[in-house]
Amino acid sequence: MMFRLNHLSRHPQAFRAMTGLTPTAFDAYLRAARPAVAAAQQRRRDRPDRQRDAGAGHPYGLTDPDDRILCTVVWLRLYPSLAVLGYLFGISESAARRTVAHTLLGLEQAGLDSMRLPTAERPRNGKPLPRILREAPQVAVTIDSFEQAVQRPRRRQKRYYSGKKKRHTQKIQVAVDEESGKICHSTEAVPGPTADLKLLKRSKLLSRLARGVGAFGDAAYRGMDRILRRARTAVPRRKPRGKGRPPEDRRYNRALSRRRIVVEHGIGKLRRYQAVTAVDRHHRRGAGARVRAIAGLVNLAIDLRRPA
Repeated sequence: MMFRLNHLSRHPQAFRAMTGLTPTAFDAYLRAARPAVAAAQQRRRDRPDRQRDAGAGHPYGLTDPDDRILCTVVWLRLYPSLAVLGYLFGISESAARRTVAHTLLGLEQAGLDSMRLPTAERPRNGKPLPRILREAPQVAVTIDSFEQAVQRPRRRQKRYYSGKKKRHTQKIQVAVDEESGKICHSTEAVPGPTADLKLLKRSKLLSRLARGVGAFGDAAYRGMDRILRRARTAVPRRKPRGKGRPPEDRRYNRALSRRRIVVEHGIGKLRRYQAVTAVDRHHRRGAGARVRAIAGLVNLAIDLRRPA
């Protein structure tokens, strides 16, 4: 049976397993993704270096744009080989490759459109902050990174070998809005051994935060207050050398962990999609685009779960 949207949507459990969304949620996603996919397709056709007239070349195996979006989302979720993906959708391997490559550009833009950094004017959810965190920012993003295994490079293997993961990896930084839990920032992939603090400095995320909005990080981000002096930041307190950890520091670190747990949950939602969890098969290219496309799916699911 060839996969098509009108057929697969009749099987809600299989649909959710293969896309991460219910059929109703996917309909809402299509309304946001269609314009972005169409605009990306138009930009591709109008590029200055194009050597063929519009409409030339092999046609898509999937004529319906919604089926092409479904095909790409299934690929992000399950990360099958393109030969398997083509078999599932009844198209050739080359047609599956073109479908994913062209549609992913639009899904990446749809994901970017859903990523918004918080503003200081936005009120919190009414929950009072613990007294121990009275110096921490009221509105903040939480920052962390995750690593994806890659195939062993032929050259410069040491550059990608992560001593933490004991394999070759690439690293991506993610920021999550503490209040909503939505992904609000992601970077391109860098070699896995890159220090989190160095990646944060390269991303210039702190300079993009509105005044009054702070940033939380784990112990790997100690020193981020020196990247940008005006930015309000908070990291766990370090244990004094040769001494026991003071009880106040334990309470502070515990309270801070409760606030920054949302980034762990956000990364967990991203990594339910195998395209950023399984071993990368694209020679360390395009990981950032896949994360941004998946962020659009994750953010939509969060919006739909939020009470009206």
